Amino acid sequence: MFKGFYNLTSSMLTHQQNLNVIANNMVNISTAGYKQDRYVASTFDEVMYSRVGNKQLTGSEIGRQSYIRAASQIVTDYTQGVLEPTDIPLDFAINGEGFFAVQDAEGEIAYTRMGNFSLDDEGYLCLPGYGRMLDPEMRPIYLGTDKVYGGDSGLIYYDDGGIIGQLGVFAFDDLDAMEHTDRGLFTGDNAQAIQSPNVLNGYLERSNTDMVKQMTEMITFQRALQSAAQVSKMYDQLMSKAANDVGRL
Repeated sequence: MFKGFYNLTSSMLTHQQNLNVIANNMVNISTAGYKQDRYVASTFDEVMYSRVGNKQLTGSEIGRQSYIRAASQIVTDYTQGVLEPTDIPLDFAINGEGFFAVQDAEGEIAYTRMGNFSLDDEGYLCLPGYGRMLDPEMRPIYLGTDKVYGGDSGLIYYDDGGIIGQLGVFAFDDLDAMEHTDRGLFTGDNAQAIQSPNVLNGYLERSNTDMVKQMTEMITFQRALQSAAQVSKMYDQLMSKAANDVGRL
């Protein structure tokens, strides 16, 4: 009977984590370039095998049953979002693979699909609240004015036709190795500048979150969480009877 508590506790923790991930996806439904996450869990014995094994991930069997699930990872879906026209000069969207590079005030570089850019106080192209945008050589892009338009491959021109610079678009060999930061950006190693990226000016890439699917999953996990909580109360009552009533006999 005690084993049931392991299953129920594991169920409640797993469903609560699923709800947290879904809530974050739904909150960012209007965030340009946002990529939805998905929570993945595995059985506890699988986690133990991978941790106590050697480099070949082989390990001794420690049991035939697994009563709980353990957090595995949060997987990001990098599929393309809908490209929506805005006709705003400082809006850019990547059509296809790649990420824009942004550098914060501390010099740290992160990557994003957000393209709703602006100008900072010094006239540099920036992602508001995050930092300055970088060119293919990892240098900040100075504009000085918003009277610009974008051309092929992320090139930026003045309205009179003079070229200013180029937006850097970077690719990664292994997207699964990238980390999703708490600010909605991505970090990764071995970024490679794409020579001829497909960048659209006056467009924004919308979130790839499917609202209907997220709401359906939210209802499903919420009901599963409530059911597990109710059954755990029943287990508690049974344990009380076993200790207080059956024990007297």
